[in-house]
Amino acid sequence: MTIKMQSKTMLNNVLTEIRARRDEFEAKRHVPRDMITKLKQLGVYRAHTPRCFGGDGSSPSEFLKLIEAISEADGSTGWVASFGSASNYLAALPRETLARVYANGPDVAFAGGLFPVQPAEKVEGGWKVNGRWKFASGCMGADILGVGIGFGDGGKPLTAVLMPDDLEIVENWEVIGMQGTGSHDLLVKDTFVADEWTFVRGGKPSIEEPIYRYPSIAYAAQVLAVVNLGIARASLDEITQMAGGSTITGAPKMADRAYMRIGLAKAEAKLRSARAFFYEATDSAWESIQKGDIVSAEQTSMLRLAAAHVAREGASVVQSAYMLAGTLAIYDGHPLERNLRDAMVVTQHAFINESMYDGAGSVFLGLPPFRGYI
Repeated sequence: MTIKMQSKTMLNNVLTEIRARRDEFEAKRHVPRDMITKLKQLGVYRAHTPRCFGGDGSSPSEFLKLIEAISEADGSTGWVASFGSASNYLAALPRETLARVYANGPDVAFAGGLFPVQPAEKVEGGWKVNGRWKFASGCMGADILGVGIGFGDGGKPLTAVLMPDDLEIVENWEVIGMQGTGSHDLLVKDTFVADEWTFVRGGKPSIEEPIYRYPSIAYAAQVLAVVNLGIARASLDEITQMAGGSTITGAPKMADRAYMRIGLAKAEAKLRSARAFFYEATDSAWESIQKGDIVSAEQTSMLRLAAAHVAREGASVVQSAYMLAGTLAIYDGHPLERNLRDAMVVTQHAFINESMYDGAGSVFLGLPPFRGYI
């Protein structure tokens, strides 16, 4: 058996377990550490680790397709796994610090609660950090964590890296969807963080590798948006399976109804079109990097636009599947009920909200986009 076949077998086994345990993750409000360990075995957290520290050197499309597959099994687990891309941020740490981060291997899970930024007190050799930060997705299973303590070049957050023992996780993730992401608050009290353990998110990397030339903020939007591609695919598969079964009222099977066939075909076309645009934009930017060129502002804008678009089109496909399913989908625990809640939460993230269309339109017209868009 080849290594590739072994990896595919491992992936299928892990996805099967995720599907079997997604109710558990939702009830616990986080993906537990034993599953984080299995995500590490899949290569989620070494995909973009510097190759000099044992990273895989995965391309953006390879990583995004892995997150898409995990999200098809469970949106919350896909969302947590997406932060395996945070190695791109961490590459802005000094090389000596990175050697310590990866001293025990390349599979390091990072979680960040960067906002609202809480200014830290500058002291000799570092910072005294105090504050409370929100939305630290995956913090319950993280090896290291980051909090926003100020702003660096271009208004990008200055981030302090801490160990789990340096802070308190305030478990307050009470939301309608993505309940398993464990996006709790981080509370830090009078903790010293040395300068060498801080970095500017999206700042210049200390290591030169192709992946670190990929636009980091755009990529941060992509890894979240791709979750809705997985959720949407799972929803269409679910409605396809339902369509062949008997109905509660004894009416014709859903598959025998014209509106069902038409609705399913439209949803399939919508999903495939958005997905094609998403990966086309991704591969275009990556090909420029492979040639030694810079990623242009127009290409970066296209990445942001494709991310926002796929998040919304994915959610729209989930809504279509939910409406086609009829009464059965309204019950607690039904896959489409969960998918609907999860998909709508994805669309609310600041990186992929409605304003991204304004930023893209500005670039198309030769106007300056709002700060932080590019």
